[in-house]
Amino acid sequence: MRTVTVGMLEQLALLTALDLLFGLGLWAWAAGLLFAAAVCAALYRARVVRLGPANHVTLARATLVGGVTALVVDGAPTPVLVTVASVALAMDAVDGVVARRTGTATRVGARFDLEIDAFLILVLSVRVAVALGPWVLAIGAYRYLFVAASRPLRWLRRPLPPSRASKAIAATQGVVLVVAASDVFPRWLSITATALALAALTWSFARDVRRLHRDRG
Repeated sequence: MRTVTVGMLEQLALLTALDLLFGLGLWAWAAGLLFAAAVCAALYRARVVRLGPANHVTLARATLVGGVTALVVDGAPTPVLVTVASVALAMDAVDGVVARRTGTATRVGARFDLEIDAFLILVLSVRVAVALGPWVLAIGAYRYLFVAASRPLRWLRRPLPPSRASKAIAATQGVVLVVAASDVFPRWLSITATALALAALTWSFARDVRRLHRDRG
C-alpha cells in the first residue's frame, strides 16, 4: 500500500507542477492519473510492498512518463514535452546501474523497467505520428502486438538470450522519437531517421520471432 501511495503522490505532484507552469486540460489530467493508477495497480498485483533503490528510480521515471502522457494528450509546447521526455529517457540508464551496484536486481524490477520503456515509446510515437504520419505508430505498437500474439502462441513467451544489438535498437527508438518531436531538424531528415529506426526495430522483432519459432520444441 505504501508503494501505491508514493506512486500516486509523485504523479499528483508532477501534474500539479506542470499545470501551474504551463496549464493542463482536464483530459491531460485524466490521462496522467489513469497511467499512474495503472502503474500502481500493477505494482500492487505484483505484491511490491517496498521499493528497492533501483525501483525507486524506475518509479520516478514512471512519474515522468505520466507527465509525458499528459503533455501529449494536452498538445503541450514542444520544448516542455521534449525536456520531460529527455529526462525520462536519460534516467533509463540509471536504474539498471543502481540495481547491479546495490545487488537489488529482480525479475519484477526488470519487467517494471521494460513496461515503462514500452509505454514511453508508445506515447512518443503518438506525438510524432501527428507530424510525420500514422506509420510511426508501429514503433510504439510493436511491443504490444508481440504481447498480444504471445497469448495464443505460447512459444513466444520463452526467454530470449541477451542481445546487445536488440538493446541498442530499443534504446535508439526513444532518442529518435524525441529528436523527431523536437522539430529541430528538417521534416525529411526526421522522416528518414524515424523510418530507419522502425526498420531496425522490425528486423529486431523478426529475428526474435524467428529464434523463438526455431526453438519452440
